[in-house]
Amino acid sequence: MKILYLETSSKNCSVAISDDEKLLSLCEETSENYKQSESLHTFVEWALEGAELSLKDIEAVCLGKGPGSYTGLRIGAASAKGFCFGLNIPLVTVNSLDAMAEPYFNGEYDYIIPMMDARRMEVYTKVFNQKREEVSPTEAKILDENSFSEYQDYKVLFVGDGAKKSQEILQLSKAEYKDEIYPSAQYLVRKASEAVKNKNFEDIAYFEPFYLKDFQGVKKKSAGN
Repeated sequence: MKILYLETSSKNCSVAISDDEKLLSLCEETSENYKQSESLHTFVEWALEGAELSLKDIEAVCLGKGPGSYTGLRIGAASAKGFCFGLNIPLVTVNSLDAMAEPYFNGEYDYIIPMMDARRMEVYTKVFNQKREEVSPTEAKILDENSFSEYQDYKVLFVGDGAKKSQEILQLSKAEYKDEIYPSAQYLVRKASEAVKNKNFEDIAYFEPFYLKDFQGVKKKSAGN
């Protein structure tokens, strides 16, 4: 199955195309100015050219659903829905933090912790073990010196633009940090292929991106009542 991938949750505007799990093309650019609105559809055209396909050959769309940039996610979701409605094809989604962790399940680390920078000392994050199992779910976390202390005896990799602020404050002697990492469409492929095979399709009309900040705010308010 030919799948089109859109990942717009961060500074990296990223588009890819695969044939099942075989990556055919990738077009992406990281910009401080968040260029999704002006670049996304051009990147789709370039990715199609690179894969030697036309839009009508695409059989499903996969979207990096967030968390991340509110505006970036809205642009990606609107485009994904437009392609799916126009071509009458299904939509699958993958957590954008999963895409950040995907390249590092190589046996080198006990835990992989992707981090997207949010405001001040806050990050969007989740925790995986080396078996790709989710140990801690996606959350908006305010960092302090005790954050992630339960992993102090393990080899941990913090990955993403939130890793820089975590490196400045965390007291984890065995941790490593890779901060120039953003979600890339190429790392949506494995999970998207699984979703397509299992027919875990989104309801295109009602789908909304994973706006973690909005959800987190409601959760905090309820907890205080």
